[in-house]
Amino acid sequence: MADEPVSVHNYLRAADTESTLNAVRALGAGVDERGDELVIRGVGLHTPAEVTGGVLDVGNSGTLMRLLPGWLAGQPGGEWTLDGDESIRRRPMERIAEPLRLMGAGVETQEGGRPPLHVRGGALGGIDYDIPVASAQVKTCVLIAGLLASGTTRVTEPSMSRDHTERLLTRARVPFSREGLTVSVHACDELELHDVVVPGDPSSAAFLAVAACLVPGSRIVIEGMCLNWTRTGFFRIAQRMGAVMLGDLERPGSDSTGEEPIGELDVAAAPLVATEVLPEEVPLAIDELPLVALLGCFAEGDTVVRGAAELRVKETDRIAGVVEGLNGLGASLEATDDGFVVHGGTGIEGGTIDSRGDHRLAMLGAVAGLASRSGVEVLGMDAAGVSYPEFESDLRALVER
Repeated sequence: MADEPVSVHNYLRAADTESTLNAVRALGAGVDERGDELVIRGVGLHTPAEVTGGVLDVGNSGTLMRLLPGWLAGQPGGEWTLDGDESIRRRPMERIAEPLRLMGAGVETQEGGRPPLHVRGGALGGIDYDIPVASAQVKTCVLIAGLLASGTTRVTEPSMSRDHTERLLTRARVPFSREGLTVSVHACDELELHDVVVPGDPSSAAFLAVAACLVPGSRIVIEGMCLNWTRTGFFRIAQRMGAVMLGDLERPGSDSTGEEPIGELDVAAAPLVATEVLPEEVPLAIDELPLVALLGCFAEGDTVVRGAAELRVKETDRIAGVVEGLNGLGASLEATDDGFVVHGGTGIEGGTIDSRGDHRLAMLGAVAGLASRSGVEVLGMDAAGVSYPEFESDLRALVER
């Protein structure tokens, strides 16, 4: 959406990000790949291209499916359809369709509010919108639409979610402000974004960190990881459970300067105790909650996760996938409507776990195998390529050392 070329360093080559690049190419942006650097030559805020056939394929990327319509909604006269794989077609999309309609766009979903999603751009007006469930994806969609809307657009969350978008808006000199849980933007003519360095993903690093927590005698140092406090909720939960994780994690509630804090995390194996994850903690640890379940299997006492109903509408029903998967390996878990209970102290015996095509369940199974007494076979391990194509080789390298 920028007028001048933007260089992106440390780009992740994975299925979701390739889907994103293909989408922006289809909308007219130029993408030059130079080793570890991408140069994105944008089309500006107001001139995305029409797409041949009218369909943008988001693959398995729920983030792309929910962010891109915010931009397209503010393009009067334009029409696009967003579709993806079988998993995407099960994801709820009314959560972005509703606010975009209120702003003046035409957005149609299919039965049950599912994809494909049809977007007809319009002249948007700013709104005050209260998000029912804290979601960085919904927040970002509405804020992007707000860049193209008359007046002020305000988004209020019930609790804090990831703030990568706000940091980028700050760096891009967008008229933007935050007051408590409310974020406001005003229309702007152009984005002035300079070079972007992508830090290591905490959600991917968490799987290696948990492996180090559970395999006796382990110690690893994870370098170049994003320490943004809105992305490290899982690590704070793990520390509360007794995990030895040392690093300069950004303090919760820290004011953002627009830059992403990057640093090291030193992790070592240690005895664990059970904990309770409260609803207000869930948005900042949503993708890593399956790992809380795995830690809970080895912790003394019952680990309880509440307020995580959002897990049921991820790539799979992750509550069912985690509970059934780990129980099949000899653990003791119970599912609830909005989370799960782990009866700890049993560890993992071993067996077979089905990833259900979910990248995080695939990686969970692999880590469970390292910590198990007799090994774990993961069905559908290739699903890890959605977000972490090098996971198997990285994990193997750690094991060999």
